[in-house]
Amino acid sequence: MKFPPIYTKNQQINTLLTELDVLKKAFELITPAKQTLTYLRRASHLKSSLYSARIEGNPLELHDVSDTPIDISGSIHKQEIANILRAMSTIDQISTIVVDIPFLLSLHKDVLNEISSSAGKLRIEESAIFNQAGIAVYLAPAPQSISPLLDELCRFCTSENDPIPIKAAISHIWFEKIHPFVDGNGRVGRLLSLAILKTAGYDFGGIVPIEEYIESHRQEYYDVLGKDIQDVTPFIEYYLTAIVSQANKSLVEINNPVPKHRAELLPRRAELLDIIKDHKTVTFDFLTRRFRAIPTSTLHYDLIQLIKKGYIIKLGSTRGTLYAIK
Repeated sequence: MKFPPIYTKNQQINTLLTELDVLKKAFELITPAKQTLTYLRRASHLKSSLYSARIEGNPLELHDVSDTPIDISGSIHKQEIANILRAMSTIDQISTIVVDIPFLLSLHKDVLNEISSSAGKLRIEESAIFNQAGIAVYLAPAPQSISPLLDELCRFCTSENDPIPIKAAISHIWFEKIHPFVDGNGRVGRLLSLAILKTAGYDFGGIVPIEEYIESHRQEYYDVLGKDIQDVTPFIEYYLTAIVSQANKSLVEINNPVPKHRAELLPRRAELLDIIKDHKTVTFDFLTRRFRAIPTSTLHYDLIQLIKKGYIIKLGSTRGTLYAIK
């Protein structure tokens, strides 16, 4: 791909930018309860981390990692999600974000923590992107070109020539085309675009999980991201559409009161409570089938805590024990 990327600010992009500005003002006018905002932010970060990993092939579902901090327990898939969650939390806590090579290396180090020895290191070998048939569809720049290209990207990220949402979209695809790491490029690229959105409030306070949209429109994402052309207008259209779609979805959620138990309980325990409410009474075996990736000892502990807090009761004491709403 020829750098830097170029684009056309067409009617569709202008319309999407206008929608984003309207949504941003709408979010700024809402003052939800602190408890509600904390819950929505926690849920959004967890979704973003999970779906970012799933885009790269991670098989876990939301209920497999519904508690924070995530119980890694030797699972590399959970480690991957926990790493992204930690990196997102770091971005969320930074008041002034400076996009430079050390920042990108720190994101990569977080993303591949305990997963790869290449964490935080630029690649020193040739690299290509392959399709499902094993055919190389894109040859990444040579290793000696990576640092100069990243410097150029970082200058773009700190410039004031483009609207922030467009800058976030371009930075993502530009980073992916440089492909500076052996592994983790997609995850770091999405974190980079999130950091840029945050600089001007287009992250909507951390409660808009854009990765959820990308995961549900994954093939389209691959198609627009995979184009080996300098004009990245189609990718910008896709990316802005993703933000608008998820922001509208989050706007509905933030205007609806969060059930008290949802805000108070850890996510998995809240989900357990919802299941028991829906089914009136459930067996432990039924719950284990719904949470296959969770150790039975952990589920037992969750149920004990729900009983202690007065949410549910235990009926019986044998293998046929039932759990019901108190």
